[in-house]
Amino acid sequence: MLNPRLDLLTDYPFQRLAALLQGPAGATPLAMSIGEPQHQPPAFVAEILAAQAAGWGKYPPLAGTPELRAAIAGWLTRRFSLAETMLDPDKQIVPMAGTREGLFQIAQVVLAEAAPDALPPVVLLPNPFYQIYAGAALMAGAEPVFVPASRENGFLPDFSTLAPGILARTRLAYLCTPANPQGAVASRAQLEEAINLARRYGFVLAVDECYSEIYDTDDAPAGALQACRSMGGRLDNVVVFNSLSKRSSAPGLRSGFACGPTALMAAFSRLRAYGGAAVPLPIQAASTALWNDEAHVEDSRRLYRGKFDVAEQILGHRKGFYRPEGGFFLWLDVGDGERVAKALWEQAGIRVLPGAYLARPGTDGVNPGQRYIRIALVHDQETVGQALRRLDEVLGAS
Repeated sequence: MLNPRLDLLTDYPFQRLAALLQGPAGATPLAMSIGEPQHQPPAFVAEILAAQAAGWGKYPPLAGTPELRAAIAGWLTRRFSLAETMLDPDKQIVPMAGTREGLFQIAQVVLAEAAPDALPPVVLLPNPFYQIYAGAALMAGAEPVFVPASRENGFLPDFSTLAPGILARTRLAYLCTPANPQGAVASRAQLEEAINLARRYGFVLAVDECYSEIYDTDDAPAGALQACRSMGGRLDNVVVFNSLSKRSSAPGLRSGFACGPTALMAAFSRLRAYGGAAVPLPIQAASTALWNDEAHVEDSRRLYRGKFDVAEQILGHRKGFYRPEGGFFLWLDVGDGERVAKALWEQAGIRVLPGAYLARPGTDGVNPGQRYIRIALVHDQETVGQALRRLDEVLGAS
């Protein structure tokens, strides 16, 4: 009665974490395991939701309002220095309820069943990775190929190192930049190389840019659309995902988008007509205002930088601490992430995520996340400072 592919899915990381941390907390509990932004979104969000309350009584358009699509296109054009005519908001932008569902559904759009006597199609994933990527590949009947994203290669996967036979079978590749969990940022040259590879072998490059507006560098991270512009302006083989969850500290809005070539977005929209969640009209109105405003994004980015200052002061260079270029996670090398995560809970009440839960063993049998823990710096600066001091005491004793 059940789809046998469900048996291929491992427990979700937070299910595994709940099983690991069943005992009592050693101090007042604090969750630093989930990347849920705690900064307050702008006050105008609540005002717009209240003013647009009549919209709750209407079915929202799945394709989004023209105003929302135009706001997204305008933001992309400004943020990534695109030509004014490069994007068609009516044909190349698909609003959606966050990006999680879109990242899952894109596999259904581009993957087809292999012939009975043929090897299955391949989906490339960074390792470690956002778990939705693997779930999407497995449920679509593809073979996931985990590409190392370790300290040795700058925490970014290099798809060009794969054997031609693997690349010939590839139909989809996921790339997250800034990376979750390591915070590494792909340069424009690296994005161009990945796009060229996708076009040479005929697969879709799905670029998850959900952390693009949280960065600790002088220059904003490059984006895949920026790379497309430098390569002539075509979006062939590229689809970009972004949302308001991290950028605007509004995860509860469930509002994001996909942007890609016209034919791919048309196919995507066709699938979503059957299985996609439409964004309610009041949320679309609030989202339009958020994409048109940068002041709140800059304020939030300053808060994250302040928390990284605190982390650097407390941790220094111990446990492989480094300031990530983007995102809001610490990726600490503690030797045995699962053991340390349990100790942090039992001794300090701090809940962090073992890195092994975000990765799979490589061809060498080693899980590249096994040595690490992921810590989300999403709380206010004082709370983060107190938690990291408790954490440092436990790490110093381990």
